[in-house]
Amino acid sequence: MSKYIIALDQGTTSSRAVLFNENGACIAIKQKEFAQIFPQQAWVEHDPEEIWASQEFVLNALLDIPEVKAGEVLAIGITNQRETAVLWDRNTGEPVYNAIVWQDKRTASICEDLRTEGLTEYCKDTTGLVIDSYFSGTKVKWILDHIQGAKEKALKGDLCFGTIDCWLLWNLTKGKVHATDYSNASRTMVFNIKDLQWDSKMLDALQIPKSILPEVKDSASHFGEYESKNGLIPITAMIGDQQSALFGQACFEKGMAKNTYGTGCFLLMNTGDEIKVSPSGLLNTIAWGVDGKITYALEGSVFVGGAAVQWLRDGLGIIDYASETEEIAKNTEDKDVYVVPAFAGLGTPYWDMYSRGAIFGLTRDTGKDHIVKATLESLAYQSKDVLDAMQKDSGIQLQKLQVDGGASANDYLMQFQADLLDVEIERPDLIESTAIGAAYLAAYSIRLWSLDEIKAKRKVAKTFRSTQNKNWRETKSSRWNEAVKRTMNWVKK
Repeated sequence: MSKYIIALDQGTTSSRAVLFNENGACIAIKQKEFAQIFPQQAWVEHDPEEIWASQEFVLNALLDIPEVKAGEVLAIGITNQRETAVLWDRNTGEPVYNAIVWQDKRTASICEDLRTEGLTEYCKDTTGLVIDSYFSGTKVKWILDHIQGAKEKALKGDLCFGTIDCWLLWNLTKGKVHATDYSNASRTMVFNIKDLQWDSKMLDALQIPKSILPEVKDSASHFGEYESKNGLIPITAMIGDQQSALFGQACFEKGMAKNTYGTGCFLLMNTGDEIKVSPSGLLNTIAWGVDGKITYALEGSVFVGGAAVQWLRDGLGIIDYASETEEIAKNTEDKDVYVVPAFAGLGTPYWDMYSRGAIFGLTRDTGKDHIVKATLESLAYQSKDVLDAMQKDSGIQLQKLQVDGGASANDYLMQFQADLLDVEIERPDLIESTAIGAAYLAAYSIRLWSLDEIKAKRKVAKTFRSTQNKNWRETKSSRWNEAVKRTMNWVKK
């Protein structure tokens, strides 16, 4: 009888279920996109019911594969878009409002209030995060303050709060389990990453009752069971998507780093049991909790990565498929055009909620292909900003960077990234590191694979090395930095 592990990879634009066999080989992927909701400028929402429906659909599609029906699914691992917040009725399971997505900027004024109250240093020291609308805490406050009856229900203990992993778990277990893991809890801005407890001071500042919060567990834990048509399947791992990619890239040792090129770009470095001080505004986050031990990471966040390419396709209509950008970029001359895709403000190291997107260097002979090329290159520039800060704050000089995510399949982008950074870029044979990480963690949790066995499973498919000189790098970076400066504080406070 064949044995399998399933990873549920709930992302910002789609829900996926990925099937792995007992040797760690990817057997099948099912994917379903869901609606992006934009009620107002800079507001981004998802329908939580649609997220669950899409995730259940792809899970059942995998379970309906004849080979899977004849075999045994040993465990499910969940990985998810992280800071997106959902509040639902504890008794009915119905959301009280749409999920407010991590990209949403409506709570900028709440963040300003927290800074005015003098919580900037306290927040960074205890939660590891900067005060920003990116994180879940202010989203919860907004829902409680603006949705009729929500605050009253919360005070009575009739509401549940969760990030998307928590929402999926609730539905998978039919309301039996309200829990999250350390990696997701550390993205809420209300969790103390030193004491490993929900932080009373931050909760009080945001007027969030403790009664609505989930239990926090190790990332590799028994979280409950899913009652499938094939029988009960244990859920043995939950981990935020970027931490999952770090685990999937087998970055188990201090100083190892990865960059995921997804909707955003997220660069994480394993810092072991240390919480590094970061003058550059990098985030301290919990990478994972395993065997009762916490591993920390430094993280830099680029809010708009692959979403900028999606904008070229869906917003401007100048490409039909994201995959076209590679050939366009390769065959288009350099016109010194720079796109700063600050559609949701700027993340690390700027943390400017009031920045907005812009294109610089336009001339009469600029064409759509130049804009496509510059947009693709913006992913590499933003990632360089993060990596520069990370190396400075950690004191670790990277010799190589491990990459994954959809856009890492783009050879032009990876070569451009290697040229900018002057470090080796390693792309694994499977770039689905987020799903792989959840599967590895679920398998580790049931002792199917050891960490050494997981390391052995990772294979490098291609290595990119710099072909440019120092002068080229400095000139390009200088022009990019000038472009970024001109987008900042565009929307006045």
